[in-house]
Amino acid sequence: GAIEYAGLDSIVAMVKVMAEKATIPVALHLDHGTDYYQNIKCLRAGFTSLMYDGSKLPFDENVKMTKKVVEMAHACDIPVEAELGQIGKMGDSDEPGIALEKVKESMAVPEEAAKFVELTEIDFLAAAVGTIHGCRTPFAKLDIPRIEKIRELTGVPLVLHGASGANDEEVRKGIAAGICKINIDTRIRLYFVKKMREVLGKNPEEIDPRKILGPAKDAAKEIIRDRMRVFGCNGKA
Repeated sequence: GAIEYAGLDSIVAMVKVMAEKATIPVALHLDHGTDYYQNIKCLRAGFTSLMYDGSKLPFDENVKMTKKVVEMAHACDIPVEAELGQIGKMGDSDEPGIALEKVKESMAVPEEAAKFVELTEIDFLAAAVGTIHGCRTPFAKLDIPRIEKIRELTGVPLVLHGASGANDEEVRKGIAAGICKINIDTRIRLYFVKKMREVLGKNPEEIDPRKILGPAKDAAKEIIRDRMRVFGCNGKA
């Protein structure tokens, strides 16, 4: 994904420069790392948070590989996020109803989540609780009782992936139930690309990338600010 596109060293260098200028703490987190050695490379490069996603593996294998990453990361005082259950992914031809039915079949089981956390000693758990990656419209329904039970049994901060696909009310209920970290991507992309198209629509002959990407960046910043207000995390750094 992003690492292959931009290059690991380049990404780390850019983030480090911006983090030094920031007035709030900045984390450089590996999202959905599916390879042990990728996690090692990111740790050595300067990432401050890692993730191992073994959700497609059998439970015992997921535990084994996740624990291996945790042991490596914790030796360097770096936290690790891991995934249990399979968070949905929106296919190009999926209807909302079909996508929601698929998600129900692969949600995290609270008792398994408790065992997983105990065996791996992870710091954050991304549990499949009803969201879907890649949603362009917010139709996902969070399983709030499931979130509450997982939080109760595990005692670790829970992570919500695919939050672009849940409306504001659903996300707020999830936060109240135990969600502590929220991942959004699709909604930011939509605002970014929409503004690019708007700029080029009004100025089709424009060739200066700064005049095209600048407004798009501002649009992305605005939706990020909006999401921070909805999530209740503004002013809490």
